[in-house]
Amino acid sequence: MTEAGKGDAPVFISLEEAAALKNGTRITFIPGVQALYAEALKNICFVKGIPVIRALHPMMGVDKETGEDRQKRLFELTSQSSLPTMFYNEERPRNVWIEQLSLAEQIGGMDSPALIPADMAQRVEMFGLCAVVLGEDGLVWNMRIMNDGPLGRKYGYSDDASEAAPGKVAEVIALLDHRLQQQAQRGSAYLVGGSLTAADIYCATMSMCITDTPPEIMPATQQNQGMLKFFAANAKVPAIAEALSGRITEHQRYILTTYCETPAVLGGSPL
Repeated sequence: MTEAGKGDAPVFISLEEAAALKNGTRITFIPGVQALYAEALKNICFVKGIPVIRALHPMMGVDKETGEDRQKRLFELTSQSSLPTMFYNEERPRNVWIEQLSLAEQIGGMDSPALIPADMAQRVEMFGLCAVVLGEDGLVWNMRIMNDGPLGRKYGYSDDASEAAPGKVAEVIALLDHRLQQQAQRGSAYLVGGSLTAADIYCATMSMCITDTPPEIMPATQQNQGMLKFFAANAKVPAIAEALSGRITEHQRYILTTYCETPAVLGGSPL
């Protein structure tokens, strides 16, 4: 892993330290947790050969001792509170996946693969696939509102939205499955064209929220064991289970084990 400070376990600096640094790529994480957007950005940076300095992302909620919002400083720095925040040198923070990807493409190693296709038609396909997985009302968005809770509420949970969510997740899965089937007929193992793009990395990473991902890809920690069980249970939701084919899991495991660091390095407390 091309990562600053990595030894037996990853080193995490504070949010204040990350914001104050004038050089390097700093990304916020929660130790021991495979927060999907952070994990996907980490995978993008790994493929692009970008050394990453890990920073602690503040948790949601109110500090019991001070009574203050734990994410107050994050909001002051970035005008939002979502995970992850990406700092690079002295540039403005990036918090949206499409801006993070664009930055990674610019600062990646000279010999790293281009994750945004030069061909404009393929670029449209790549960003479109990413949008239905990562964007509003997409796969991950609807996975979050399938159940009530602080994160679901943040993304618009309601009884009606929750009832509709599994069908929307299944629709995205079916679209990706059909795309992989078409690509296989063309002799390609990738979602766009004949080589790796950001769509492959994002889709392979995000599909962990609707699969029972093996420990050789995503190890269990004290912090993520509940999340792993939740993701595995999503795979058994009837609408999702019906749409989920072997092509999705095969693509996930091929991309992650071939191009990304596996088992994933999370920090935290291993089981």
